[in-house]
Amino acid sequence: MKAVAIKAFGSPDGLAVIDLPTPVPAAGQVLIATEAIGVGGVDVVIRSGALAAYGFKEGHIPGGEVAGTVTAVGDGVDASWIGRRVWAATGVSGGYVEQAIAPVGETAPLPEVLSPVDAVTLGSSGVVAHFGLAHARFAPGESVLVRGAAGSIGIMAVQLAARGGADVVAVTTSSAERGERLRELGATHVLDRLGQAHAEAEAGVPAEYDVIIDVVAGAHMPTFFDRLKPNGRMVAVGIVAGPPPADFGMKLMAAFQRSMSFATFSSDTVAGSDRLAVRAEQFAKAASGELYSVVHELLPLEQAALAHHKMDAGEVFGRIVLIP
Repeated sequence: MKAVAIKAFGSPDGLAVIDLPTPVPAAGQVLIATEAIGVGGVDVVIRSGALAAYGFKEGHIPGGEVAGTVTAVGDGVDASWIGRRVWAATGVSGGYVEQAIAPVGETAPLPEVLSPVDAVTLGSSGVVAHFGLAHARFAPGESVLVRGAAGSIGIMAVQLAARGGADVVAVTTSSAERGERLRELGATHVLDRLGQAHAEAEAGVPAEYDVIIDVVAGAHMPTFFDRLKPNGRMVAVGIVAGPPPADFGMKLMAAFQRSMSFATFSSDTVAGSDRLAVRAEQFAKAASGELYSVVHELLPLEQAALAHHKMDAGEVFGRIVLIP
């Protein structure tokens, strides 16, 4: 089968198409003939080499979520899975392939009218956005700022905050054009990447927020502590711009009397059954038109390097999906 591996960390040109034998599912696993593969921000960070210290090595196959049809099952897995259309999480590796292995516990059936492309656009990002807002103790009537709202997690956070009764849903993004697209999804105010209004005439931009959902991190993250209200909460759900400065916590300590808080969030800390329940609910809402997937572009699996070039250039609004 065809797969895409990281032959050399750094540039997207270090990604290469390779041939591998079709894997055989072990106990508790399923084999999926992939029809859609999500290109995630974490794939880009891993490919860059920024996480090499965490054990990622050259030869790594990126990709954390796929959708397609189950073609085989391992021991202990009900044979009725064979032939079913599913979404599945492969972890932090193993998704950029024609035939993917996934744990059956991380596999979810697709509604009949939901496409594999929509599934990999919503499957992981919707869960992260949902539980990220819960981790921030978001409540109806509060104000929310989504930092880095043009990616799939940010787009879902905007929709969920708006539908959850947020009084304000502000977003940071790279252009006013993207901001207008985010307004269509529920954003009320559009800011640039540094948190300034794109249009000077835009009225009523809050100076501070109850909740900040940060997909970006990076060097500018500490400046957004200045945008938290007293008792405000910032939750980092991604690090697409890399880690923040080592001393970023000093901003919080300097504002000790404002009782602000910072947390990271990974969906790995949520029980698998809870992730599956939320994902099933979101898939059903997407199938009925209550939630929207935003697909930037479909590319062949062999063009994974091009997908990563587009991600590095900041061109992507929503998610790029690879098609085997």
